[in-house]
Amino acid sequence: MRPMKLLIVDDHSIIREGLSAVLSRAMPGAEVLHAHDGPSGLAALEANADLDAVFLDLNMPGGGGMAAITAFGTRRPGLPIVILSSSEDPADVRRALSLGALGYVPKSASPNTLVSALSLVLSGAVYVPPLMLDAALPHGGGARTEALTGRQIEVLGALANGLSNKEIAIKLDLAEKTVKAHVGAIFRALNVVNRTQAANAARAAELIPSA
Repeated sequence: MRPMKLLIVDDHSIIREGLSAVLSRAMPGAEVLHAHDGPSGLAALEANADLDAVFLDLNMPGGGGMAAITAFGTRRPGLPIVILSSSEDPADVRRALSLGALGYVPKSASPNTLVSALSLVLSGAVYVPPLMLDAALPHGGGARTEALTGRQIEVLGALANGLSNKEIAIKLDLAEKTVKAHVGAIFRALNVVNRTQAANAARAAELIPSA
């Protein structure tokens, strides 16, 4: 397997260097690219077709991280985006995830939390800070089932049956990265943060048969 390639977009060099050190220790051989604002981050995106994930700061000069989420998602659908922010406002969490980010990590989080969050989003799941979970994503409300495509409902059914992303990819003849993108879209549409919640919400909405 090739080494991971990650991009950090943050206007503070000390944050970029610190995060790069954490990621390099956790993932020996990983290539960590740096960008100091949204435009330079997008340039790095265009120059590196093999990026595995992007870390975005929310507050940057020349356009903030919220706008960058949309810009990155438009140019590279399916690329996991993790917000790294000093804000712990649940409204920021909700907005970032609704725009397409798969993770939201406060800058107060530990290095282990950061690495765990990255592993989670790379598997196609969504990460939000545990202490903000209930406030940020109220379960049982806000689901937009009409936003799901037929293919995503197929993925949802396989997910509810306990299949991994790799197994779903084989079953549905899809690329594993495509499955990850579908899973992220499903989580956002159903307003959930893990597979069990997604399966329960889907059964409650009668999108898939009850267990």
